Amino acid sequence: MKKFLGYFLTPIATGVFLLILIIFQPIQWVCLRFFGYSAHKRSVDILNLFLLRSVYVLGNTVTFINKQNLPVGRPIIFLANHQGLLDIPPLIWYLRKYHAKFISKIELTKGIPSISFNLKHGGGANIDRKDGRQSISEIVKLAQRMKENKWSAVIFPEGTRSTDGTVKTFQVGGIATILKKCPEALLVPIAIKDSWKMIQYGQYPLNTFTPMIWEVLSPIEPAGRPMEDLVLEAENAIRAALN
Repeated sequence: MKKFLGYFLTPIATGVFLLILIIFQPIQWVCLRFFGYSAHKRSVDILNLFLLRSVYVLGNTVTFINKQNLPVGRPIIFLANHQGLLDIPPLIWYLRKYHAKFISKIELTKGIPSISFNLKHGGGANIDRKDGRQSISEIVKLAQRMKENKWSAVIFPEGTRSTDGTVKTFQVGGIATILKKCPEALLVPIAIKDSWKMIQYGQYPLNTFTPMIWEVLSPIEPAGRPMEDLVLEAENAIRAALN
């Protein structure tokens, strides 16, 4: 029944999603051009609030749980499992006070209303996966901005999305690069549950009436510990939260 309803509701939800992206493209441009970073960031925050609410057209729900007393004014590396494109809007909106930036594929900086503009000008890292030196250089620049501005970053250490919700082995590379340049950063795992179910049939039909949960878990102090141990602790915490 949920899949059946998706055939009717998906075109509406997709239309709403695209309309939001189109509307916020000029809004972002005006905010950045005339009012600077803070106004642009605010427009991006509101954009992502609208994007995450667009799933309500499908009867889906987003629940974000954060019971942690995380510091403001200290760089944070948020580590999350990755299940779908919808993972990102709730992270941007609910972590907005931490100025969370993303590491994205450079291909996404072209051709997508609002999203491409933000990736170009929002302060994240846009990497070319075919060029290792460029990728490292971009991540180092992000780490430097985190250190200087007390920004945070969101990393999906699996390296790719999970199509069935199974957590893949976390990779150390990007996290190690950031911590080397920004050693004061705090590691915070985030468990994303069931967002994959919205696209379990692909882009059409999208699944309906699916509750999805984002949960911020206990922070991890690096304190000079081996990088592999830190990342494994975050991975295991996320696995435990999803079971």
